[in-house]
Amino acid sequence: MTTKPADGDYAPFYAKYIALVSDEPILDTLEKLGTSTYNFFVKLTDEQADYAYAEGKWTIKEVCGHLTDAERTFAYRAFAFSRGQGELPGFDENIYVDRSNFKDRSLRDLAAEFKAVREANLYMLRALRDNQFEITGVANGDNIKVNAILYIMAGHELHHLKILQERYGV
Repeated sequence: MTTKPADGDYAPFYAKYIALVSDEPILDTLEKLGTSTYNFFVKLTDEQADYAYAEGKWTIKEVCGHLTDAERTFAYRAFAFSRGQGELPGFDENIYVDRSNFKDRSLRDLAAEFKAVREANLYMLRALRDNQFEITGVANGDNIKVNAILYIMAGHELHHLKILQERYGV
C-alpha cells in the first residue's frame, strides 16, 4: 500500500524522522507504536512524570501531551489533504505546550488520551484509498504527501522516545 516516501515528498526537515522508521508497513508500525508508547508512559511513576532534564525543558508529562498534539496535527493534515484541502498552517509546539494543562493531569490520563487519538487516527488512515496516500498538500509552507505524513508521525514519536531514554533516563 504505502512505501517510504521519496526525498521530494516532504520538507528536508522531516528526513530525520523518516530515517527512524523501519520498512514495515507504516500502518502496522503506527499501531504497534501506539501500544508500546502507551505502555512506556503508564509504567512511569508520578515523580518521573514531573521530571524535566534541564531548566526550560518539557516534563515527561509535557512530552506525552506534545506527542498527542502532534498526532492530532499530523493526522488532520493527512485527513484534510486526502479530502482535497490544499493548504494548512504550521503550528508552534512550544505555544501548544505552554497553553496546555499537561502538568495538571496524570501521566496515565495523558497516555490514555494519546492511545485513544492514535486508535481513532488508525481508523481514518485505514479507510483511505491507495490514491489518497499520493495526494500532496502544503503544510507550514512546504509541500508534503499524505504518505510522508504517516512516516513523520511514526518518526516523530520515535525521536521523542529516544530523547526520553537518552536525556531523561527512562
